[in-house]
Amino acid sequence: MGGAHPRPEGERLAAISIDLDEVHHYLAIHALPTGNAGAHAVYDAALPRIASFATEHDIPVTLFAVGEDLLRPESAASLRALSDAGHAVENHSFRHRYDLTRLSHADMRAEVARGAAEIARVTGRAPRGFRAPGYTVNDALFDVLEALGVRWDSSVFPCPPYYLAKALVLQAQRVQGKRSAAILGSPRVLGAPVLPYRPGVRWWEPGDRELLELPIQVTRAGRLPVIGTSVGRAGVRGARWLAGACPEGALVQLELHGMDFLDAADGLGALAAHQPELQVSLGRRLDALSAFVKAWMQAGRRFVLLDDAAEALASTA
Repeated sequence: MGGAHPRPEGERLAAISIDLDEVHHYLAIHALPTGNAGAHAVYDAALPRIASFATEHDIPVTLFAVGEDLLRPESAASLRALSDAGHAVENHSFRHRYDLTRLSHADMRAEVARGAAEIARVTGRAPRGFRAPGYTVNDALFDVLEALGVRWDSSVFPCPPYYLAKALVLQAQRVQGKRSAAILGSPRVLGAPVLPYRPGVRWWEPGDRELLELPIQVTRAGRLPVIGTSVGRAGVRGARWLAGACPEGALVQLELHGMDFLDAADGLGALAAHQPELQVSLGRRLDALSAFVKAWMQAGRRFVLLDDAAEALASTA
Protein backbone atom coordinates (compact mmCIF):
# COMPACT_ATOMS: atom_id res chain seq x y z
CA MET A 1 0.00 0.00 0.00
CA GLY A 2 1.04 3.63 -0.45
CA GLY A 3 3.34 4.65 2.39
CA ALA A 4 3.93 7.87 4.27
CA HIS A 5 7.05 9.41 2.80
CA PRO A 6 7.91 12.75 1.23
CA ARG A 7 6.39 13.41 -2.17
CA PRO A 8 9.08 13.64 -4.84
CA GLU A 9 8.94 16.89 -6.79
CA GLY A 10 6.22 16.64 -9.40
CA GLU A 11 4.78 13.33 -8.16
CA ARG A 12 1.04 13.05 -8.66
CA LEU A 13 -0.97 11.54 -5.83
CA ALA A 14 -4.41 9.96 -5.61
CA ALA A 15 -6.56 9.00 -2.63
CA ILE A 16 -9.71 7.04 -1.95
CA SER A 17 -11.82 8.25 0.97
CA ILE A 18 -14.95 6.53 2.24
CA ASP A 19 -17.61 8.02 4.54
CA LEU A 20 -19.08 5.34 6.79
CA ASP A 21 -22.50 6.92 7.35
CA GLU A 22 -24.68 4.15 8.76
CA VAL A 23 -28.08 3.38 7.24
CA HIS A 24 -30.19 5.42 9.69
CA HIS A 25 -28.58 8.62 8.41
CA TYR A 26 -29.90 7.92 4.91
CA LEU A 27 -33.35 7.23 6.28
CA ALA A 28 -33.21 10.60 8.05
CA ILE A 29 -32.23 12.39 4.82
CA HIS A 30 -35.30 11.00 3.07
CA ALA A 31 -37.59 11.44 6.09
CA LEU A 32 -38.21 7.68 6.16
CA PRO A 33 -39.01 5.70 9.32
CA THR A 34 -36.13 3.82 10.87
CA GLY A 35 -36.22 0.05 11.12
CA ASN A 36 -34.10 -2.95 11.98
CA ALA A 37 -33.63 -4.32 8.48
CA GLY A 38 -30.14 -3.47 7.27
CA ALA A 39 -29.58 -1.14 10.22
CA HIS A 40 -25.87 -2.00 10.45
CA ALA A 41 -25.26 -2.84 6.80
CA VAL A 42 -22.42 -0.35 6.39
CA TYR A 43 -20.28 -1.98 9.07
CA ASP A 44 -21.51 -5.55 8.68
CA ALA A 45 -21.65 -5.82 4.88
CA ALA A 46 -19.90 -2.83 3.29
CA LEU A 47 -16.71 -2.86 5.37
CA PRO A 48 -15.69 -6.40 4.33
CA ARG A 49 -16.28 -5.44 0.69
CA ILE A 50 -14.24 -2.27 1.15
CA ALA A 51 -11.40 -4.35 2.60
CA SER A 52 -11.55 -6.73 -0.37
CA PHE A 53 -11.62 -3.84 -2.86
CA ALA A 54 -8.57 -2.24 -1.25
CA THR A 55 -6.69 -5.54 -1.22
CA GLU A 56 -7.60 -6.31 -4.83
CA HIS A 57 -6.14 -3.00 -6.01
CA ASP A 58 -3.37 -2.83 -3.39
CA ILE A 59 -4.35 0.65 -2.27
CA PRO A 60 -4.83 2.29 1.14
CA VAL A 61 -8.19 3.88 1.91
CA THR A 62 -9.11 6.70 4.27
CA LEU A 63 -12.25 5.95 6.27
CA PHE A 64 -14.34 8.71 7.86
CA ALA A 65 -16.16 7.23 10.85
CA VAL A 66 -19.05 8.57 12.92
CA GLY A 67 -18.08 8.24 16.57
CA GLU A 68 -21.51 7.20 17.80
CA ASP A 69 -21.52 4.18 15.47
CA LEU A 70 -18.44 2.84 17.23
CA LEU A 71 -20.34 2.40 20.50
CA ARG A 72 -21.58 -0.85 18.94
CA PRO A 73 -18.82 -3.38 19.71
CA GLU A 74 -19.21 -5.27 16.42
CA SER A 75 -18.81 -2.08 14.38
CA ALA A 76 -15.82 -1.01 16.44
CA ALA A 77 -14.14 -4.40 15.91
CA SER A 78 -14.72 -4.28 12.14
CA LEU A 79 -13.25 -0.81 11.88
CA ARG A 80 -10.29 -1.69 14.09
CA ALA A 81 -9.44 -4.55 11.72
CA LEU A 82 -9.16 -2.17 8.77
CA SER A 83 -7.11 0.26 10.81
CA ASP A 84 -4.76 -2.56 11.83
CA ALA A 85 -4.43 -3.49 8.15
CA GLY A 86 -2.93 -0.07 7.38
CA HIS A 87 -5.97 1.98 6.44
CA ALA A 88 -6.58 5.30 8.23
CA VAL A 89 -9.68 6.31 10.19
CA GLU A 90 -10.50 10.02 10.31
CA ASN A 91 -13.22 12.01 12.05
CA HIS A 92 -16.74 12.40 10.65
CA SER A 93 -18.09 13.90 13.94
CA PHE A 94 -19.78 12.08 16.81
CA ARG A 95 -23.44 11.98 15.75
CA HIS A 96 -23.25 13.07 12.10
CA ARG A 97 -25.43 16.12 12.71
CA TYR A 98 -26.25 17.56 9.30
CA ASP A 99 -26.88 20.86 11.05
CA LEU A 100 -23.44 20.84 12.67
CA THR A 101 -22.67 24.37 11.45
CA ARG A 102 -25.85 25.68 13.12
CA LEU A 103 -24.91 24.48 16.59
CA SER A 104 -23.44 26.66 19.30
CA HIS A 105 -19.66 26.87 19.53
CA ALA A 106 -19.64 24.58 22.57
CA ASP A 107 -21.90 21.96 20.96
CA MET A 108 -19.97 22.10 17.69
CA ARG A 109 -16.71 21.58 19.55
CA ALA A 110 -18.19 18.66 21.50
CA GLU A 111 -19.35 16.94 18.30
CA VAL A 112 -15.88 17.14 16.77
CA ALA A 113 -14.00 16.27 19.97
CA ARG A 114 -16.22 13.30 20.90
CA GLY A 115 -15.97 11.88 17.41
CA ALA A 116 -12.18 12.04 17.56
CA ALA A 117 -12.12 10.51 21.02
CA GLU A 118 -14.18 7.48 19.96
CA ILE A 119 -11.98 6.87 16.94
CA ALA A 120 -8.83 7.10 19.07
CA ARG A 121 -10.35 4.68 21.59
CA VAL A 122 -11.13 2.11 18.91
CA THR A 123 -8.06 2.41 16.68
CA GLY A 124 -5.39 3.64 19.09
CA ARG A 125 -4.68 6.55 16.73
CA ALA A 126 -5.99 10.09 17.11
CA PRO A 127 -7.46 11.28 13.80
CA ARG A 128 -5.77 14.28 12.17
CA GLY A 129 -8.41 14.98 9.52
CA PHE A 130 -12.11 15.83 9.48
CA ARG A 131 -15.04 15.67 7.08
CA ALA A 132 -18.23 17.54 7.85
CA PRO A 133 -21.61 15.80 7.60
CA GLY A 134 -23.29 16.74 4.34
CA TYR A 135 -20.10 18.55 3.20
CA THR A 136 -21.38 21.65 5.04
CA VAL A 137 -18.78 23.95 6.59
CA ASN A 138 -18.51 27.54 7.81
CA ASP A 139 -15.89 29.77 9.40
CA ALA A 140 -17.04 28.86 12.92
CA LEU A 141 -16.48 25.15 12.21
CA PHE A 142 -12.99 25.84 10.85
CA ASP A 143 -12.26 27.84 14.01
CA VAL A 144 -13.29 24.81 16.09
CA LEU A 145 -11.20 22.43 14.00
CA GLU A 146 -8.11 24.58 14.34
CA ALA A 147 -8.63 25.02 18.08
CA LEU A 148 -8.77 21.22 18.44
CA GLY A 149 -5.57 20.74 16.47
CA VAL A 150 -7.15 19.21 13.35
CA ARG A 151 -4.52 19.43 10.62
CA TRP A 152 -6.70 19.11 7.53
CA ASP A 153 -10.30 19.03 6.38
CA SER A 154 -11.90 17.43 3.34
CA SER A 155 -15.46 18.75 3.14
CA VAL A 156 -15.65 21.59 0.62
CA PHE A 157 -17.56 20.38 -2.45
CA PRO A 158 -17.52 23.13 -5.12
CA CYS A 159 -20.00 21.37 -7.39
CA PRO A 160 -22.93 23.31 -8.95
CA PRO A 161 -24.85 20.22 -10.18
CA TYR A 162 -24.70 18.60 -6.74
CA TYR A 163 -25.72 21.82 -4.96
CA LEU A 164 -28.66 22.38 -7.33
CA ALA A 165 -29.85 18.77 -7.06
CA LYS A 166 -29.71 18.92 -3.27
CA ALA A 167 -31.64 22.20 -3.22
CA LEU A 168 -34.35 20.77 -5.47
CA VAL A 169 -34.72 17.60 -3.39
CA LEU A 170 -35.00 19.55 -0.14
CA GLN A 171 -37.54 21.89 -1.68
CA ALA A 172 -39.62 18.96 -2.97
CA GLN A 173 -39.58 17.39 0.49
CA ARG A 174 -40.78 20.63 2.06
CA VAL A 175 -43.63 20.84 -0.44
CA GLN A 176 -44.61 17.27 0.49
CA GLY A 177 -44.55 18.16 4.18
CA LYS A 178 -41.50 15.99 4.87
CA ARG A 179 -38.72 17.06 7.19
CA SER A 180 -35.26 16.01 6.03
CA ALA A 181 -32.32 15.95 8.42
CA ALA A 182 -30.15 17.44 5.67
CA ILE A 183 -29.56 21.17 5.25
CA LEU A 184 -28.39 23.30 2.37
CA GLY A 185 -25.12 25.08 3.03
CA SER A 186 -23.95 28.41 1.71
CA PRO A 187 -23.82 28.86 -2.09
CA ARG A 188 -20.39 30.39 -1.50
CA VAL A 189 -19.08 26.86 -1.82
CA LEU A 190 -19.61 27.09 -5.58
CA GLY A 191 -16.77 29.60 -5.85
CA ALA A 192 -14.32 27.72 -3.65
CA PRO A 193 -11.08 26.35 -5.13
CA VAL A 194 -11.14 22.87 -6.65
CA LEU A 195 -7.51 22.17 -5.69
CA PRO A 196 -6.08 21.88 -2.15
CA TYR A 197 -5.78 25.24 -0.39
CA ARG A 198 -5.48 26.90 2.99
CA PRO A 199 -8.77 28.68 3.80
CA GLY A 200 -8.71 32.32 4.79
CA VAL A 201 -10.87 34.44 7.06
CA ARG A 202 -13.66 33.49 4.68
CA TRP A 203 -13.51 29.74 4.26
CA TRP A 204 -14.28 29.72 0.53
CA GLU A 205 -11.23 31.87 -0.26
CA PRO A 206 -7.53 30.94 0.03
CA GLY A 207 -5.80 32.45 3.04
CA ASP A 208 -3.38 31.68 5.81
CA ARG A 209 -5.11 29.26 8.18
CA GLU A 210 -2.97 26.42 9.51
CA LEU A 211 -5.72 24.05 8.39
CA LEU A 212 -5.36 22.56 4.91
CA GLU A 213 -8.50 21.96 2.82
CA LEU A 214 -8.62 18.97 0.45
CA PRO A 215 -11.78 19.60 -1.60
CA ILE A 216 -14.15 16.89 -2.78
CA GLN A 217 -13.33 16.08 -6.40
CA VAL A 218 -15.00 17.73 -9.38
CA THR A 219 -14.14 17.73 -13.08
CA ARG A 220 -12.06 20.54 -14.54
CA ALA A 221 -14.84 21.50 -16.97
CA GLY A 222 -18.31 22.11 -15.56
CA ARG A 223 -17.31 21.07 -12.04
CA LEU A 224 -19.24 17.82 -12.35
CA PRO A 225 -19.21 15.53 -9.30
CA VAL A 226 -16.53 12.84 -9.16
CA ILE A 227 -17.89 10.81 -6.26
CA GLY A 228 -19.06 7.27 -5.75
CA THR A 229 -22.62 7.84 -6.93
CA SER A 230 -21.60 9.41 -10.24
CA VAL A 231 -18.76 6.96 -10.92
CA GLY A 232 -20.81 3.90 -10.02
CA ARG A 233 -23.72 4.95 -12.22
CA ALA A 234 -21.45 5.91 -15.12
CA GLY A 235 -20.42 2.35 -15.94
CA VAL A 236 -16.90 1.31 -16.94
CA ARG A 237 -16.53 3.66 -19.92
CA GLY A 238 -18.05 6.60 -18.07
CA ALA A 239 -15.84 5.95 -15.04
CA ARG A 240 -12.73 6.06 -17.20
CA TRP A 241 -13.90 9.34 -18.71
CA LEU A 242 -14.51 10.85 -15.28
CA ALA A 243 -11.05 9.76 -14.13
CA GLY A 244 -9.50 11.60 -17.05
CA ALA A 245 -11.71 14.67 -16.62
CA CYS A 246 -10.26 15.65 -13.24
CA PRO A 247 -8.02 18.72 -12.98
CA GLU A 248 -4.30 18.18 -13.21
CA GLY A 249 -2.69 18.76 -9.85
CA ALA A 250 -0.67 17.21 -7.07
CA LEU A 251 -3.71 15.39 -5.65
CA VAL A 252 -6.97 13.92 -6.87
CA GLN A 253 -9.34 12.01 -4.64
CA LEU A 254 -12.37 9.81 -5.12
CA GLU A 255 -14.86 10.21 -2.27
CA LEU A 256 -17.11 7.23 -1.67
CA HIS A 257 -19.64 6.14 0.93
CA GLY A 258 -20.20 2.79 2.54
CA MET A 259 -23.50 2.82 0.62
CA ASP A 260 -21.50 2.47 -2.62
CA PHE A 261 -20.59 -1.05 -1.49
CA LEU A 262 -24.12 -2.10 -0.61
CA ASP A 263 -27.07 -3.55 -2.49
CA ALA A 264 -30.81 -3.42 -1.93
CA ALA A 265 -30.58 -7.09 -0.94
CA ASP A 266 -28.57 -6.04 2.13
CA GLY A 267 -31.85 -5.15 3.82
CA LEU A 268 -32.11 -1.76 2.12
CA GLY A 269 -35.29 -2.23 0.14
CA ALA A 270 -36.87 0.85 1.74
CA LEU A 271 -34.02 2.99 0.46
CA ALA A 272 -33.81 1.60 -3.06
CA ALA A 273 -36.30 4.09 -4.50
CA HIS A 274 -34.46 7.03 -2.93
CA GLN A 275 -30.75 6.24 -3.21
CA PRO A 276 -29.62 6.35 -6.87
CA GLU A 277 -26.63 4.06 -6.31
CA LEU A 278 -28.95 1.26 -5.16
CA GLN A 279 -30.72 1.41 -8.51
CA VAL A 280 -27.60 0.02 -10.20
CA SER A 281 -26.39 -3.51 -9.47
CA LEU A 282 -23.52 -3.75 -7.00
CA GLY A 283 -21.43 -5.72 -9.50
CA ARG A 284 -21.76 -3.01 -12.14
CA ARG A 285 -20.82 -0.30 -9.64
CA LEU A 286 -17.77 -2.21 -8.42
CA ASP A 287 -16.64 -2.74 -12.02
CA ALA A 288 -16.92 1.01 -12.61
CA LEU A 289 -14.98 1.84 -9.43
CA SER A 290 -12.26 -0.62 -10.43
CA ALA A 291 -12.00 0.92 -13.89
CA PHE A 292 -11.73 4.36 -12.32
CA VAL A 293 -8.92 3.34 -9.95
CA LYS A 294 -7.01 1.59 -12.74
CA ALA A 295 -7.31 4.69 -14.94
CA TRP A 296 -5.62 6.83 -12.28
CA MET A 297 -2.93 4.18 -11.83
CA GLN A 298 -2.28 4.06 -15.56
CA ALA A 299 -2.01 7.86 -15.54
CA GLY A 300 0.89 7.54 -13.10
CA ARG A 301 -0.92 8.46 -9.88
CA ARG A 302 0.34 6.95 -6.61
CA PHE A 303 -2.41 6.08 -4.13
CA VAL A 304 -1.87 7.32 -0.58
CA LEU A 305 -3.87 8.02 2.54
CA LEU A 306 -5.38 11.51 2.71
CA ASP A 307 -3.30 12.20 5.80
CA ASP A 308 -0.12 11.41 3.87
CA ALA A 309 -1.31 13.62 1.01
CA ALA A 310 -2.01 16.50 3.38
CA GLU A 311 1.45 16.17 4.90
CA ALA A 312 3.07 16.09 1.48
CA LEU A 313 1.14 19.14 0.29
CA ALA A 314 1.42 21.19 3.48
CA SER A 315 4.55 23.04 2.38
CA THR A 316 3.20 23.95 -1.05
CA ALA A 317 -0.47 24.83 -0.43
